[in-house]
Amino acid sequence: MEYQKKVKVGVVQATPALFDIEKTIGIIISWIEKGAEAGCELLLFPESFIPCYPRGLTFEATIGRRTDKGREQWFDYWQNSLDTSSGHLDTISAAIKKANLFVGLGVTERENTGGSLHCSLLYFDNQGHFMGKHRKLKPTGLERYIWAESDGSTLVSFDTEIGKIGGLICWENYMPLARMAMYQQGVEIYLAPTADSRDSWQSTMQHIALEGRCFVLAANQFVTKADYPERYLEDLKDEPEIMCPGGSVIISPMGEVLAGPLWNEEGLLTAELDFSVLAKSKLDFDVIGHYARNDVFDFKVNKQPGILRVE
Repeated sequence: MEYQKKVKVGVVQATPALFDIEKTIGIIISWIEKGAEAGCELLLFPESFIPCYPRGLTFEATIGRRTDKGREQWFDYWQNSLDTSSGHLDTISAAIKKANLFVGLGVTERENTGGSLHCSLLYFDNQGHFMGKHRKLKPTGLERYIWAESDGSTLVSFDTEIGKIGGLICWENYMPLARMAMYQQGVEIYLAPTADSRDSWQSTMQHIALEGRCFVLAANQFVTKADYPERYLEDLKDEPEIMCPGGSVIISPMGEVLAGPLWNEEGLLTAELDFSVLAKSKLDFDVIGHYARNDVFDFKVNKQPGILRVE
């Protein structure tokens, strides 16, 4: 990487068409076009943008009992999740190629060999090629009812012309060893799609930027109760009108907020990443360099692939 280089990136804070994969893909393409118009070389979408993060829904989960209504709700979610072997991926890839930018896209992914769902982060290069995917290692709380777990084989990272890219999804970022798995690959642009809109999330993103000495891009959705299909509104009657206020942000390796946080609206955050700042930040702290103390600590990740060079 040329450390005098500057890379313009964008973070999308937007509202999907909840439980509607076809309309949501149209929304994704629209934001990709906006990112290209803004001169972005990399664009990040929020966690589970396809078909949505089903905040507020319980799928009638009770220990020891499942219900027909809960299965119907999950089937609705399942039907609108993304199968990466389908034509939907081709549609997204074509839009990315036309826009000529890298994309990180948060989706709920449907296994094409079974029925399980995964919370995934899909990576595309600027020619629209699907580079690979990371599946969330440990869904949080009731997420475990709808999403399966992954393993180290999807802790992927990519060495590209704009920098070394990798990342984790939502509360995986609270897992110190998962973060270290990214740091040890030398990730320079760290992607953190999320559904966490608490103020404290900002501190987590700033900490990761300082700890990993990397640029951090965090993307969240903006969703109101009115954005849900009418069939789910009764289940959400006790929820606030603004279901997810956002909080998307871009942070430098020195912990400086470069853009955002954005609250209570849709929008595209952009920032120019100055890679000389990344190099300078290593003067006094380098988590995999002069601060590593390999004589004291050993670190191994089962099944993690090496960083993939993307030409």
